[in-house]
This record gives sequence, C-alpha cells and structure tokens, in this order.
Amino acid sequence: MSETQDPVFQIQRVYLKEASLEQPNSPAILLEQEQPTVDIQLGVNASPVAEGIYEVSVTATVQTKIKDKTVFLVEATQAGIFEVRNLPPEQMGPIMGIACPQIVYPYLRGNVADLIQRAGFPPVHLSEINFQAMYEQQQAAQSDDAPRIVTQ
Repeated sequence: MSETQDPVFQIQRVYLKEASLEQPNSPAILLEQEQPTVDIQLGVNASPVAEGIYEVSVTATVQTKIKDKTVFLVEATQAGIFEVRNLPPEQMGPIMGIACPQIVYPYLRGNVADLIQRAGFPPVHLSEINFQAMYEQQQAAQSDDAPRIVTQ
C-alpha cells in the first residue's frame, strides 16, 4: 500500500529584501509647482532555495518625473520564504505565481508608501493587484512565444 502525504503550504518568513530611494534632482526639483507623472512597474520572481523551500519576491519600481527630470525613484523587493511540498506539479505554477505574491504584496505596498513618505513626499499607494489575471496573462504570453508546428 502506498502512503500519500498531505500537501504542505507554510509561510516561513516575509521580509524586505531590498529597498532604495533616489532623489537625484533635489532640492531644486522640490520647488517645481508642476504635478509629476508617476510610473509604476511590478515584477514577480520565484526560485527554489532548498528541497520544498521557495523564495517568492515581488518588486516594485516607482518613478516620478517632472518633464524629463526625476523627482524620486523607489525600488523595493519584498520576499517570502515558503515551504511547499506534496503538491501536483500543475499546481506549483499557480501557487508560486498567485498565492505567494498575494501574501507578500501587502507588505511591499506598506513599505513603499512608508519609504516615500519618510523621504518627504506624499505617499504613493500601490493599487491592489489581481495576481491571478497577471499570472494568466504571463502564461498566455509564454504560450504565444512557443514554437508552433504547422501541418498541412
């Protein structure tokens, strides 16, 4: 009789892996009256650390500009270490691309808003992210890039 093991999904730790803030044009840019433009980029990365242990990180880059000059640039990576065992291989992608980022992202949002506010600016609040839609778009894009065999 084969013994089946129960699936395991546990958060080991959530931590701020990296954070940087640049104000290359201060203090002169702070005297500008014009409203800055805000550009926000997000990324998700997952990698194995040990057997059944994975690091999942979410990175945010927030850049504000007035005309072509940067007001501030914030880059932050929030990560989590997760124990994931005894799951079918087809469930690993959604766990790493949806479930884990959903756990890590609220910490990233808070840290980015706090860092920007501590730098003397009004906080930039990152909006809620639908990681399932983001994951599905990435999967669709990857399948579009896959080589195709055409038969006639």
